[in-house]
Amino acid sequence: MRQQSGDASVLRRLNSAAILRQLRAARVATLQELARGARVSRPTAEVIVEDLIAAGWAEECGEESGERQRGRPARRFRFRASSGHVAGVGIGASLLRAMVSDLGGSVVASRRVPNHVAMSARERLDAVAELVHAVCAEAGLPVTELAAVGVGTTGVVDAAGRVTKSVVLPGWSDVDLQGELGRRLPAPVLVENDMRLAVLAEHWRGEARGRSDVVYLFAGDRLGLGLLIGGRTHRGAHAASGEIGRQSGDHWRAFRHLADYAMAVEPGELRTHRQAAEFAVARAEEGDERARAAVRAFAVHLAEGLLTLVNPLDPELVVIGGSLARAGALLVEPIQDYFDDRCLYPPEVAASGLGGECVTLGAVRMALDHADQVLFS
Repeated sequence: MRQQSGDASVLRRLNSAAILRQLRAARVATLQELARGARVSRPTAEVIVEDLIAAGWAEECGEESGERQRGRPARRFRFRASSGHVAGVGIGASLLRAMVSDLGGSVVASRRVPNHVAMSARERLDAVAELVHAVCAEAGLPVTELAAVGVGTTGVVDAAGRVTKSVVLPGWSDVDLQGELGRRLPAPVLVENDMRLAVLAEHWRGEARGRSDVVYLFAGDRLGLGLLIGGRTHRGAHAASGEIGRQSGDHWRAFRHLADYAMAVEPGELRTHRQAAEFAVARAEEGDERARAAVRAFAVHLAEGLLTLVNPLDPELVVIGGSLARAGALLVEPIQDYFDDRCLYPPEVAASGLGGECVTLGAVRMALDHADQVLFS
């Protein structure tokens, strides 16, 4: 014989999750709308909503300004985004970044600290954990209250959250990043490759909103790729999607155009690739024709490399991200012209507006997705 009380308890939890999903998806909703969407009776919806309010997951809101209704107005409710929080962490070549957001995706605190290449893996892991504690303190909550911590890192990251290969950070290969941070942080930890999180951030809050097939090119201290195919980030057979690696003929050494320009203008000044690029872009924006020519050559070199990916994948959009995205039209227009001339269906080219926070924002989105799965299961 079936146990009716147990069945009723399960049904109640399922109905509560359904109502909560409706509240999460809607800006505001009435009891009638919630009942219809969850396929329950209005009295059932009312009882569940009252329970959710008591538990802090929902709140009642008044009439919106300008509304005038005859009779008693319908009660309106919304999901209480501040009922929970997640954190996102970006582990880059030179910086560690962290953010805390509520369940609505609003960032309530952010911090960043240097990531020294000379750090050992243990020192870097400790620094990440300390940063999460610090940003949570800034947000006014303990780490134990986080629904999840999303982490994006340079390097090949497998499904278990282990960095299997890293060429950017010494000693970072074979680090069980998810396990090590899980031992340091009293919250669920998820780990993913930084470029996949960057394109996820673009899909959430950047140029790729509403797009399903996107190529994301990161141009900063290095070059990296992120792919969105059918609305999902692409990991690849070995989870190495996004790692450009070594190209035949040094095909991705496009920075030489900018480095040569910077050296010719200021021979005694030593710069990294990114610094040379930023110097050339700044001079180009001031009207220096030699600088504009160098930036254009850099852009065309990028387009040549991207073409071998763009033609077979047929994306809707190519996003240029990273610190060099600030060059805007100086990079976008030459790449767009190149694709217009050589692609059967040229994708739109756009510069990201997310800046250096793209990976951290993607880590936040990953943590929110995890929180949603737990919350609505």
